[in-house]
Amino acid sequence: MRDGGREGLAAAVDKPSSARVYDYLLGGRHNYAIDRRFAEQQVAMVPDIREAMRSNRAFVGRAVRFALERGVRQFVDIGAGLPSQGQAHEVADRVAPEARARVVYVDNEEIAHAHARILLDDTADPERHKAVFADFFDTDELWRQVLATGVIDGTEPVCLLMTAILHFMPPEREPEKALRHYQDQLCPGSVLVLTHGCVEIDEEKARAVAANYARTTNPAHLRSRAEFTEFFTGWDLVEPGVTWTVEWRPDGAEPEWWGGQPARSRYLAGVAVKP
Repeated sequence: MRDGGREGLAAAVDKPSSARVYDYLLGGRHNYAIDRRFAEQQVAMVPDIREAMRSNRAFVGRAVRFALERGVRQFVDIGAGLPSQGQAHEVADRVAPEARARVVYVDNEEIAHAHARILLDDTADPERHKAVFADFFDTDELWRQVLATGVIDGTEPVCLLMTAILHFMPPEREPEKALRHYQDQLCPGSVLVLTHGCVEIDEEKARAVAANYARTTNPAHLRSRAEFTEFFTGWDLVEPGVTWTVEWRPDGAEPEWWGGQPARSRYLAGVAVKP
């Protein structure tokens, strides 16, 4: 975890940020010129990226609705970036306002965290929606902070979201062990929602884009479908299992931009329930 001081802040603005690039491609306003330039360079190489990221966010909305339909009323989003543009609290309060869903967003980038707190103060319910500054790999401290917000009850089911973030976790740091720690904190009936960048078409260009993320604050590491599926080990995958975001329980709200090639959506997705 970075110390949150001037050195960390300088690093956050001297390089493109994956969180701010994502925000820009979703149509958000919480990004800088360095992020916009980087994003447009990647779009020039693989034009589908913008739509792929928007489809990833649309999947998040459907997964949140799934959790709500199961009676889950609390959500923890690790690697959340900027909590805007259709994030969990917006979806939950729109589709099930009576649920009064509780959401904690976690990120380890100083500027993203600062923006998150401002956005939540301005547009959300500060009693139910919180932002935490913590690092995915600092498992004990992260979960301590999540519970310290007072909005998450560890004895009740939680929907744990980690979307478009695991491909920024280097294999040598064994992210599956950290993820397992969080899974172990959750009670039966909890829901796990994951997406991950995966290459099955346009491999050369897509891998070049992934390599370009070495210039950002978060280098990318693509994984295979089999490697991604292993993250769900021990949990019950719900239908349709691991699939492309655009194929996971589509609701007809998203125009079919991928032309019959769902792999163009670039992100694999899955939702599982703890037995």
